[in-house]
Amino acid sequence: MNIRDLKYLIAVAEHCHFGHAADACFVSQPALSMQIKKLEDTLGVQLIERTNKSVFLTEIGKQITQHARDIIYRVDIMRDVARQAKDPYSGEVRIGVIPTLAPYLLPHIIPGLAQQFPNLKIFLHEEQTEHLIVKLKHGKLDAALFGLPLIDEDFTALPLFEEELLLAIPFSHPFSKRKSIKPADLANKTLLLLEDGHCLRDQVLSLCHSVNALADKSFQATSLETLRHMVASNAGITLIPKLACRTNDGLCYLPFSSPKPTRMLGLIWRPSTAKKMLLENMVVHIRKLLTKQKTVKIINTSILCQKSQPGNRHF
Repeated sequence: MNIRDLKYLIAVAEHCHFGHAADACFVSQPALSMQIKKLEDTLGVQLIERTNKSVFLTEIGKQITQHARDIIYRVDIMRDVARQAKDPYSGEVRIGVIPTLAPYLLPHIIPGLAQQFPNLKIFLHEEQTEHLIVKLKHGKLDAALFGLPLIDEDFTALPLFEEELLLAIPFSHPFSKRKSIKPADLANKTLLLLEDGHCLRDQVLSLCHSVNALADKSFQATSLETLRHMVASNAGITLIPKLACRTNDGLCYLPFSSPKPTRMLGLIWRPSTAKKMLLENMVVHIRKLLTKQKTVKIINTSILCQKSQPGNRHF
């Protein structure tokens, strides 16, 4: 039994297909199948059930695979510790970012981070919160940028900034003559929303419920850009985070009077990571870079939030 065989088992568990698992591991299918069989012989149990149409884990296979993931995770930590001991600001860091933040935040911070950490390779992954959490748990990501608070997730989180949500409306809308709007003005109004899986959707729904606004059930967008185009075509109104607001895009963006709807964004990582010093320093520099933009409210706190509790909604 070796590390390579455990990685093969994990790949088969993830892909439920020997061919796809072999491709992911950059080996031939016969070689991967042979090593899985040797692993089963070594352990004396059947890990994988094969049929003509499918491949899936046996019950004991599921348990062994979870242990295999834990082992690979620990081995990766050992390697990270060794690399970080040599130079904590070199090597690689894999950061996940939610889609409603990535295209609007990254252009402001990545060039500056690359300049600040010249020996560090930053790999970015854009996915919804649920998928980022899974990858964080499995060690496929070192950290992630998404909305706070996290509920019932045992991560370390360091807040970065609060961002206002603005009402996006076409210029033909009656509200377009106003300089601001009250949350209560949305009562009985219907808002276009993102599809399920986006944390911003949940935040906007929370606002809708608090002011008796309605969610448009006939359409759900996959991105903020789709929402922007729908509003521009006079198909409805929506909320857009301030970083994503643009000038001369055919929309009118109205700020709210108090209480302003906002969302809090932060950097999240596993407490056991060997890259804690690097990630904390990245947070410091991200705050400095965003301070220059004067678009969001920087949260300067040295308090690390462990396992965020429900109830802190920014509406």
